[in-house]
Amino acid sequence: MPINLLVKELPVSRLMENKDNISFYISHEGRYYRVVGNYAKVDSSDTTNYMIVLYWIDYTVLKVLEEKYVNEKVIECIIMIDNYDEIMQSTDDTNRPQVLAEIDRRLNNWFSFAGGVLKRFERDKYIYIFERKYLSQFEKRKFDILDQVREISMGNKIPVTLSIGIGLGGGTLAQNDAYARAAIDIALGRGGDQVVIKDGNELRFFGGKTKELEKRTRVKARVVAFALRELILQSEQVMIMGHQHGDIDSVGASIGLLRGVRNRGKKGYIVLSTYNPTVNNLLMKLQKEADFREVFISKSQAMDRVTDKTLVIVVDTHRASFTECPELLKKTKNIVVIDHHRRGAEFIDNNVLVYHEPYASSTCELVTEILQYMDEKAKLSPVEAEALYAGIAVDTKNFVFKTGVRTFEAASYLRRAGVDTASVKLLFQNDLATYAARADIVKTAQIMDNGIAISVCPDNIKNAQLIIAQAADELLNITGVIASFVMCRVNEEILISGRSLGDVNVQVILEKLGGGGHLTVAGAQLSHMSMEEAMSELKKAISDYMARTS
Repeated sequence: MPINLLVKELPVSRLMENKDNISFYISHEGRYYRVVGNYAKVDSSDTTNYMIVLYWIDYTVLKVLEEKYVNEKVIECIIMIDNYDEIMQSTDDTNRPQVLAEIDRRLNNWFSFAGGVLKRFERDKYIYIFERKYLSQFEKRKFDILDQVREISMGNKIPVTLSIGIGLGGGTLAQNDAYARAAIDIALGRGGDQVVIKDGNELRFFGGKTKELEKRTRVKARVVAFALRELILQSEQVMIMGHQHGDIDSVGASIGLLRGVRNRGKKGYIVLSTYNPTVNNLLMKLQKEADFREVFISKSQAMDRVTDKTLVIVVDTHRASFTECPELLKKTKNIVVIDHHRRGAEFIDNNVLVYHEPYASSTCELVTEILQYMDEKAKLSPVEAEALYAGIAVDTKNFVFKTGVRTFEAASYLRRAGVDTASVKLLFQNDLATYAARADIVKTAQIMDNGIAISVCPDNIKNAQLIIAQAADELLNITGVIASFVMCRVNEEILISGRSLGDVNVQVILEKLGGGGHLTVAGAQLSHMSMEEAMSELKKAISDYMARTS
């Protein structure tokens, strides 16, 4: 009888690949074997006639013991009520104990089957210790505890949301604790209301369906402003840089921070080599100003001028690989990160100060608040105020998306600083060819059954990156479309712009393709593939997301 009929699990083809070293593991009829073998000649005179001798070493006992060891390893889970202060403020005094008791009850009921230990160690934080074998069951249930606590209605006017960080794969309990704390930081940095599992260097995400909750207190903005002021004073010079293909939010925030640097009497530069077509009009306007003629420097100029006493401020991104000049971050230890995007797996860790607020509409909003606290009489020139205002206007789609109370307060401050809204609108005027190209992309869009529209920008279109972002926005105006993705090719890269009305998290979808952003606005860049391959990857990411959230 052929052996592959007797043992169907046997990889016969592998036996022929490596004659010198036959060794593999196999499971057969509930037992585990290590199979080793060698080639044996049947007839010494006939070199083509041989047989394969296999030795089956039963290691079932060891395998079972290994699985038991892995399954009983301890996992740490940190649970945090994202919006504790807001919930307490919006709930009557008599109902507050009931809300907290209901959160405790639902958490205990959901985690109880695993037989772990759940303890509250701060007013808004819990720690849960359990065995690894139960993690797969939690994942199978898609951590629907997030949905259960969101349904709590005991007099609270704001829904309860949780962030959960789980750490495993460490060599010690202390390492798992560090992983859990890193996971909860990432969950909060992505806007909360989600679960992050950190298994060694691997990250897995669940949830993230709701919009970020705006924090009304400005305490953190004031603290960051004072700390940043001291860092600027202690440095020889300041270099500000955003992400590659800088947009109006990145450039506007850089210009705003440059004003804060100059108010401290320090030299400041903006590292800008590649930029989005949306900033062309703004840069042309800045070139007419004498104060900005030697401000913008290239990557090579930045590398020549940087010293160990240079302060580098990164705006509108928190990923080192996405910055205009990643090598610059290795030349100094004085790094500040100011960003509003939902946190991804990669983060600039070697920093001295971080102001990362996913609830904010834009980095320009964060910078505007910082400027108000850095100097009580900080005077912005009209062009500086317009750059910051333009960044807020673009990222909010003219104050429609991700717009909170503090967004309007920042815009009000800039208006008092001399912003001419008509002048800002002129910065975003398009020519007829751009308008026609955008209309063609919308016209040829494919609308899938789940209400997601996908379209492709034709090759050799001028300002393709700008056009796909505008087309993605336009597609959301079509009845029945809840999310849109538009693709284009720029040089050797395929760029994807994603937009949604809030029901679909485009950040999670494009994160699968190496991108990121926000729940309603995100983007990605793909290299070394055709448009057809990129389209296939995008559709697969969408299908995976819809299957996971359905």
